[in-house]
Amino acid sequence: MKKKISQATCIICALMLCGCISLANTPNPRFYKLRSVDKSQPCQKYDIAPDVIIAVGPVSIPQYQDRPQIVTQDKDGLLEFAQFDRWGEGLNIGMSRVITENLVRMLPGASIEMFPVNYAIPVKYQVIVDVVGLESELGKDAYLVAQWSIIDSKNKKMVFTKRSEFLQPITPPDYVGLSNVLSAACVSLSGEIAEELVALEKQ
Repeated sequence: MKKKISQATCIICALMLCGCISLANTPNPRFYKLRSVDKSQPCQKYDIAPDVIIAVGPVSIPQYQDRPQIVTQDKDGLLEFAQFDRWGEGLNIGMSRVITENLVRMLPGASIEMFPVNYAIPVKYQVIVDVVGLESELGKDAYLVAQWSIIDSKNKKMVFTKRSEFLQPITPPDYVGLSNVLSAACVSLSGEIAEELVALEKQ
């Protein structure tokens, strides 16, 4: 009986040891976020009336990108989900946050709010972004396609819509590089949105 207990104890200890070794060898997850325009760098600014209130969002992304893991593609176009490289927030939330922060810098005269907005705030324009495509292959390029619209909130009418495409090499060829490229694409998209908002105000 003692021999059986001893054998069982050895087996349990061996399994626990294997588990500890396995956990010790498991990489710690790394979390990334998109970045807005660096405050220390010059940024294109646009004049707009100070009483204009703009709401940014919602921002939608393809379903295959709607997950914590960073999603890329291999050379055959098959999706790859990074187990230990993840977004620190939902990618759609991150894009909405970054576009909002960029517009705050680009349109210093306006009031920029992130959707959803309190119903008591008299929003004049709402910017809706639908990312219809986001493909990236580490070591090559990232390609983002966004269909975005500006809504006249008072009249509940779409006053402008555009399809924007961004293609840029991923440098460095890793997840940090991919995060940087997507951040840069959001800056470019924010610039296009800012220009059109100013044009609408001048009409």
